[in-house]
Amino acid sequence: MGLFRSMQVFVTTVQEGSMSAASSKLGMSPAMVGQHVAALEERLGTRLLNRTTRRQSLTDFGRTYVDQCRDILERVAVADEEAEASQTNPRGQLRITAPTTFGAEALMPALGRYREIAPDVTLDVTLTDRNVDIVEEGFDIAFRIGELPDSRLIARQLAPYRMVVCASPQYLASRGMPQHPSELSNHEAVGFTPAAKSPWKLSKHDEAVEVTPRMSMSVNSGQAVRMAARTGLGVIMQPAILLTADIESGLLVRLFPDWHLRERPMSLVYHRDRRMTPRLRSVISFAIAEFAPKLDDGGYGGVE
Repeated sequence: MGLFRSMQVFVTTVQEGSMSAASSKLGMSPAMVGQHVAALEERLGTRLLNRTTRRQSLTDFGRTYVDQCRDILERVAVADEEAEASQTNPRGQLRITAPTTFGAEALMPALGRYREIAPDVTLDVTLTDRNVDIVEEGFDIAFRIGELPDSRLIARQLAPYRMVVCASPQYLASRGMPQHPSELSNHEAVGFTPAAKSPWKLSKHDEAVEVTPRMSMSVNSGQAVRMAARTGLGVIMQPAILLTADIESGLLVRLFPDWHLRERPMSLVYHRDRRMTPRLRSVISFAIAEFAPKLDDGGYGGVE
């Protein structure tokens, strides 16, 4: 663990009066707070806090050490502010995490454009469908698809994530073109594993249809679902951003273009206590502009 971060956690623990209160203040788990304090104690070879089930108190050395930590943290904060004030361009490293499909198909091209306006910023990007704890894992920002239960984070709304239903020309030639979403119950489908058993919900004006196709296959990769559809294994419902190129080239055929599928909200999130450095401010502004809701279709996806 980083010495500087552990000092911050220790000072906050003393200020807040308990590890539990410090965890809420810092946006990390009580166990992680305890690990930071324990790491300091191991480094120093002495205890900083006396702990009981009901209360905690500073040891004699802990009282001296917390004052030294406060002085160090204040000096670093002043130095950071002076460095920030001297910079006119964003620079340094940004750690970003995003869902795999969105990250590969939409975010990576956009970050290429961001680097053109912020060439002194280096990017560390992690693509994963796991719900990353950006505070404890040290990320600056995250793109999230779906509802946001975590109130520790500031969320900026982006264009909703649009889904489309597709199949290959070969599959449709052999099984027939469905004319109504209700007919999907008679078709084979390839599903994305986390949501393979969920019904597909489509609406058009005042009509709503909920249908569960027969899953001939489920797979835990959006790219693999796409390839399965291209080889004629069944109908798929996937993000429009993943399928746009295949639809435009004729490798896949979009079904029910006049029907609306439930959109999933997409947000940009960052920690509310994160210092707003020039690089963080620049990437937030860029992402909001890049992925803002589209006036023409209300969602992010690219398929008209």
